[in-house]
Amino acid sequence: MARSRKINFDIIVRILGILLIIEAVFMATALGFSAYYGGQEAFVWSFVDGLHEFWSIAISAFFTLLVGLLLYFIPGKDASKVIGKREGYIIVSTAWVVISLFGALPFVVSGCIPSYTDAFFETISGFTTTGATILIDVEAMPEGLLFWRSTTHWIGGMGIIVLSLAILPFLGIGGMQLFIAEVHGPTPDKLRPRITQTAKRLWGIYVLLTIVETVLLMLGGMNFFDGICHAFGTMATGGFSTRNASVAGFSPYIQYVIAIFMILAGTNFTLHYLALHGRIKDIWRNEEYRYYIFTILITSFTIAVALILSNLGSDVEQAFRDSIFTVASIITTTGFITADYLMWPGALWFLVFMLMFVGGSAGSTGGGIKVVRQLLLFKNSFLELKRLMHPQAVIPVRMNGRPVSQDIIFNVLAFFLIYIIIFAIGTFVMSLLGLDFETAIGSTAATLGNIGPGIGSVGPVGNYSEIPGFGKWFLSFLMLLGRLELFTVLILFSPVFWKR
Repeated sequence: MARSRKINFDIIVRILGILLIIEAVFMATALGFSAYYGGQEAFVWSFVDGLHEFWSIAISAFFTLLVGLLLYFIPGKDASKVIGKREGYIIVSTAWVVISLFGALPFVVSGCIPSYTDAFFETISGFTTTGATILIDVEAMPEGLLFWRSTTHWIGGMGIIVLSLAILPFLGIGGMQLFIAEVHGPTPDKLRPRITQTAKRLWGIYVLLTIVETVLLMLGGMNFFDGICHAFGTMATGGFSTRNASVAGFSPYIQYVIAIFMILAGTNFTLHYLALHGRIKDIWRNEEYRYYIFTILITSFTIAVALILSNLGSDVEQAFRDSIFTVASIITTTGFITADYLMWPGALWFLVFMLMFVGGSAGSTGGGIKVVRQLLLFKNSFLELKRLMHPQAVIPVRMNGRPVSQDIIFNVLAFFLIYIIIFAIGTFVMSLLGLDFETAIGSTAATLGNIGPGIGSVGPVGNYSEIPGFGKWFLSFLMLLGRLELFTVLILFSPVFWKR
């Protein structure tokens, strides 16, 4: 039997360098907001009162760029450019950690988040589009840092790996293995035969929807800064806001716009591509999309009616608005808030908690288990009853009229089992750190599902500031597991993976 080749660490180092260069460029875009809102003080260099965030961002971007260039040129011109499966898994898993390590620098250098643990937690929460925050007073943060905080959402939503796929071919580097390891869902969709064309079209749709939402938010009274930050948080299904009250501090029009775009962000981007080409009928034929929409509508209607009947003081319109916004926010794993769902009757906030285990559609920026896995699990479970009655019959699971291979079914079953095991272990670990049971299960579910707000002290009006230091690093690991859908990270812990 042929032995597998050794891991090509040269290409791993080079691509990590490319990703850091890309990160430095995005980080530098925050300088414009820092200069605009900081006025003349932005350009004052002073160690006495602490560096202005303008210089903190500039220094951090320069250092990130410098390290990125060093990593890119270290392997040399003659280094192999072959990326195999193992290299793909290592690059994708380590990339999110590396860019978070450097992405935390502006917060630490500026002194706005002096603890590196807190800064890393905030940054990886942004890049993994979790939206869990340690900030008690968001509005006290300078605009430049708030924009960088929202930008981590945006580049993490579609994936900095997918962005790099558009430029890797120019460097003579193939990227299919990165795409397989990065893209969400049981099977990655390719919109075009060439992976580079797929990456460009995905990002094109992403940018277009972000621009449209920003314009609509500004038409509702938001300024450009708030508009683009909330558009970044919505399209990435991240949830970082520029306000302490999150979206609750804005008008009903703003809330409806964000709710609609959260639903769009949680939809498979392949369907957006079909919509742009006028293939509307093909969208509705998609079983996952129908299941996704019906789940949102039915759950929202149920919660709205219950709120009205429970006489919580909300009028009918607000009850429906709060219910559909909350359901859309949780099921798409965005995490924006307009109402404190923990103040609702126990059955309702428990229903919201259960939505944390649904997730968005495959091929979307949403996190969580994913709707398609739920659907395949239900279909396979119901067919097992038929197989018991007809043991000789071959009854395959079908999705959109086509049979689904047993390999995918086994993958889905394994994913569910491992997800629940990790959730149980995470809850146990957080309980050992002294957290009450509600906070332990809430923080674990919210970070593993990349949602942000959970239950207990990390609920919609709480934050993660009181979580112990070790707990923050552990939850950061859960965010990474959730963002890369378990297997991409867990495979690195298998001894077989490292054998030649």
